[in-house]
Amino acid sequence: MLYLSSNEERALRKLKLYIETSVWNFYFADDAPEKMEITKEFFELVFKGVYDIYISEVVIDEIVKAPEKKRNELLGLIEKCSPQDIEMTDEAEMLAGKYIEKGIVPAKKKEDAMHVGVATVAEMDVVVSWNYRHLANVRKEELFYMVNFEHGYKKLI
Repeated sequence: MLYLSSNEERALRKLKLYIETSVWNFYFADDAPEKMEITKEFFELVFKGVYDIYISEVVIDEIVKAPEKKRNELLGLIEKCSPQDIEMTDEAEMLAGKYIEKGIVPAKKKEDAMHVGVATVAEMDVVVSWNYRHLANVRKEELFYMVNFEHGYKKLI
């Protein structure tokens, strides 16, 4: 195991995390206590400033569709965390379209493709997600990377 001194730890660059909608949701998921606990532990690290965190308008668009009580909780958590906002660009939308075209993400789950597109263009280190079907999936990760590589994005997310 590698141990770093506190000076070495401070010298390391913080990871840039794009936090997708499911993670914000599981902070309040009483019906999934294990995921909720893990999510709260993750956010404790966020509150301590361990990571640089980011969201996009895609996250907000999904949240505003939630019932009022849930929407207010989620927006309050986002406000407390103060993530940096990533703009949805034409390039990110083009990549999202390619993910759908290649069958990586179904058209009815366009928002999932958009999360990856925006995170790719913004050169995030990680997309944090509880979405095992389309995002937190090793097989899909390889497919996203192939499309990204075809379009000049070499960084593995």
